[in-house]
Amino acid sequence: MAAPSPVQSDKSSNAGLDGLEDPEKGRNDSDFVEDRSAPSRGLKGIALKYLLAGRVELRGVLPVPLEERTSTQYSSYFSIWACMNTNILAITFGMLGPTYGLSLRDCALVILFFCLLTAVVPAYLGTLGPKTGLRQMIQARFSFGRYIVSVPVVLNLATLTGFCVITCVIGGQCLSAISEDALTPVAGIVIIGVLSLLISFCGYAVLHHYERFAWIPALIAIVIATGSGGSHLSQQVPTPPATARGVFSLGMAIASYMIPFSGLASDFTTYLNPKFPSWRLFLYGVAGLTLPTVPLMVLGAAIGGAIANVAAWEQGYEKNSVGGVLAAMLQPVGGFGKFVVVLLSLSLLGNNAATMYSITLNFQVLAPQLLSVPRYVFSLVITAILIPVSIKAAADFFLSLQNFISLIAYWSAAFVAVLITEHVVFRRRRFDTYDHAAWNSASRLPWGRRRLGRLCAQLCFGRPERGPGVVHGADREDNG
Repeated sequence: MAAPSPVQSDKSSNAGLDGLEDPEKGRNDSDFVEDRSAPSRGLKGIALKYLLAGRVELRGVLPVPLEERTSTQYSSYFSIWACMNTNILAITFGMLGPTYGLSLRDCALVILFFCLLTAVVPAYLGTLGPKTGLRQMIQARFSFGRYIVSVPVVLNLATLTGFCVITCVIGGQCLSAISEDALTPVAGIVIIGVLSLLISFCGYAVLHHYERFAWIPALIAIVIATGSGGSHLSQQVPTPPATARGVFSLGMAIASYMIPFSGLASDFTTYLNPKFPSWRLFLYGVAGLTLPTVPLMVLGAAIGGAIANVAAWEQGYEKNSVGGVLAAMLQPVGGFGKFVVVLLSLSLLGNNAATMYSITLNFQVLAPQLLSVPRYVFSLVITAILIPVSIKAAADFFLSLQNFISLIAYWSAAFVAVLITEHVVFRRRRFDTYDHAAWNSASRLPWGRRRLGRLCAQLCFGRPERGPGVVHGADREDNG
């Protein structure tokens, strides 16, 4: 059976919304709740008034109906990925390459291949957002059910929080490295965490506006740092011939960097007009994920391979890890170099704020009772969790990073395998099977036990469980 057109599909999927009370749906603005006719009373009313005046997104995880999917800023799908990856986080992951015994050439080849291979997954899942109007973990309910979806949501929360910890630590180390001990890494972590909170608190519109332009100063700062310290990049430590273990270890690190983006991909596209061709949106996503990541990871591998041969870099690394190396690279340009390091630390806000935004949505999916808690409240919650955890992780950063990487790749790959199989094989890419009226109804969603079993099987054995599949939909049951 041929798949219905995007517009027809969305009309079908939105048919049940008329009878569903949507307390966060606004009449005058597609992205925000605005009821100017109702008087504001008490502290809650005053707070709501100021939130609306500041254009804070209040919708949360509620499905976005077709009439509100009107944004034509399709390039924002490129810009948000590009901004999330145009920073020193990718450089940090690239620095892991030499620790696996790989030369710069070997690192570059592995980075290029695995980035191109793994970027297609989040880029594809993001194309489902305009067609379904569903956030990523709400879409997962149509595979795992209303309650069992809490398992991948918890894993996704842990993964996204882990990435936020990494970015806070790197940013804090950068700020500490230029202050000559006047600013501790702890204070730097707090600064990065609070600044990320300010952006993620506001939500979708503010986030997209920020991400559209924030990558520009970040890219300029990275180019300056590379130019300042580039003369030492050729001083690579000799390495033995590449081994399969080293290649796949770095490949796993890259997959751990790229595939977890799948857990938040459609969060950034649910307001886009579904008439836009999916293949073009997919290319925007792949370009935004790979164009900044590949060269920055290769740069990180070059820096990591030269640290042992450049005394100033090695001293900076021992004192402030990645931030210390970057500060040492910029020493030749004096005080201006310190300003560039500040820009490099602030470049992490694009990644951190977008990740924290998705975390706030994941909290609402975690348990039905949390749906009534406004999305922006969870921005405060995750910041309160993030800062102390980051301070603890900063004590032994690269050990914490490697332990984190060893955990996240497997579950993320298993999760996206379930989601893509559900959409392509069982639902046959029919967007009308994602019924908006069923998104929060346990009786109209699959039980999800078979999907959870497949997820566990892939985690335990590294391969999907073989067995008969059951087609799910609004009018079908999964009794597994």
